[in-house]
Amino acid sequence: MHQAALLGSALKDARHYGWNISQPIHHDWSTMAQAVQNYVKSLNWGHRVQLQDKKVKYFNLKGSFADAHTIRGLTKAGKEMTLTAENIVIATGLRPKYPKDVAGALQYGITSDDLFWLKKSPGKTLVVGASYVSLECAGFLTGIGLDTTVMVRSIPLRGFDQQMSSLVADYMESHGTRFLKKCIPTKVEELDSGKLQVSWKNADLGKEETDSFDTVIWAVGRVPDTKTLNLETVGVKMNSETGKIIVDASEATSVPHIYAVGDITEGRPELTPTAIAAGKLLARRLFSQSSELMDYDSVPTTVFTPLEYGCVGLSEEKAVGRYGADNTEVYHAYYKPLEFTVAERDATQCYIKMVCLREKEQRLLGLHFIGPNAGEVIQGFALGIKCGATYSQMMKTVGIHPTSAEEVTKLHITKRSGLDATVTGC
Repeated sequence: MHQAALLGSALKDARHYGWNISQPIHHDWSTMAQAVQNYVKSLNWGHRVQLQDKKVKYFNLKGSFADAHTIRGLTKAGKEMTLTAENIVIATGLRPKYPKDVAGALQYGITSDDLFWLKKSPGKTLVVGASYVSLECAGFLTGIGLDTTVMVRSIPLRGFDQQMSSLVADYMESHGTRFLKKCIPTKVEELDSGKLQVSWKNADLGKEETDSFDTVIWAVGRVPDTKTLNLETVGVKMNSETGKIIVDASEATSVPHIYAVGDITEGRPELTPTAIAAGKLLARRLFSQSSELMDYDSVPTTVFTPLEYGCVGLSEEKAVGRYGADNTEVYHAYYKPLEFTVAERDATQCYIKMVCLREKEQRLLGLHFIGPNAGEVIQGFALGIKCGATYSQMMKTVGIHPTSAEEVTKLHITKRSGLDATVTGC
């Protein structure tokens, strides 16, 4: 769906390149939704086929522990069966949560999981939350032409570099997404018209406000569904506050032969590729005499907002917190992607930041990139940072012209210098 929004922007740019496209341009939600649903179903079927080809038995059951080596499963029809194993791996992920203190939240709202299965356009939409899920949903809804509002209680993209996070939100706001800042929802009601009236407290103004929407999406976090697994019975320890499973470096729980990987584990990145990598390494340790552990440092990721934000390694805040401001050097640049030039697009928020140790060869601690194809850019540089690349090595790397990624290899202005970091010329 992010791609659908990008195509909408590309259609607007096309006229600058001589394409004559009839106006106005309309987006058909049902066509897109059906295509996405078909793709998801094909993925699920493909996984089933691969499991069968590798002689892995698949059971569509709701499971819970009967004892430390036994899983009790229940089919949709209510039939019960039991499975026993020497080793058991828990990888049930997280589920979207609804706020418990907002009247009407569960009755009238949906989550990001539901959005992709709506049969008709969500229309005027309120997205509550400031996580990457929230901003990604709001970004593509705005991108396909819908009136979209994001309600933020505190800060956007908590846990990410906050300068970069602010730039992402600024771009979205300047391109049509409305932001309600420092606002807390209190109630959702259905009006006679069928619209949803949302009430909230505005902390800045100190008063309650309301507005009506066609759809309310809750993107206020995800929680592990561990309560139904009966983990206490077998002695698997969890964080009492988060409900996540506590594991060691080998992904083992407090019960040695029971393992857990992915979002359901405490302190791990909530990223699918990370869970897949950890699962592969665990399988090799269990069955191929490997001893290699998952390295959770410098895991790359990208937030697929209209202007993408990719990063790997430490944020500026975390680097300063770990090494001190005097030992941290930040190289940065504001640049204009080639595809923004002819189309006369605003590049105010296109920004790159490289966080380094200040001493000796200036080892790279983190790289942050806002711009087109951020995921593709960061994926390549992630290897260098994983291998301990230094600033001097980066400066010896020849850039590919004309690309946005080459701007990383030309970073030479530090924040400490106070000089203008805007890229000019080639």
